[in-house]
Amino acid sequence: MQKNPVQCQFVAALDSIVGKWKPIILYHLLQGKPLRFNELRRLLPDITQRMLTLHLRELEEDEIVKRVIYPQIPPKVEYSITEYGMTLSPILESLHQWGKAHVERKQLKKAENEQKETD
Repeated sequence: MQKNPVQCQFVAALDSIVGKWKPIILYHLLQGKPLRFNELRRLLPDITQRMLTLHLRELEEDEIVKRVIYPQIPPKVEYSITEYGMTLSPILESLHQWGKAHVERKQLKKAENEQKETD
């Protein structure tokens, strides 16, 4: 049985950026400045250390994020977006704009339904 190549391409793309935290991690790294692990934790207060580590490793494996270890005591590790990862910027911006419009649409629909119930 032959797989659908279009479907496989969507799945491959989404696997790299989908998750509760990956888009937000990428958003912060796309701001341009390298961030240390604990800086990311502060920016994402609800994420667990395990989940942040997992997502950063996956993003690093996909060459979207670069991890640099500085040989010093105590060890210093910084994460930054790669040039390849920068290509996600317009995609994530479009997704952000769509999400914003979608939330507004849902709120409007809810308000309309509530108005109908009170009439």
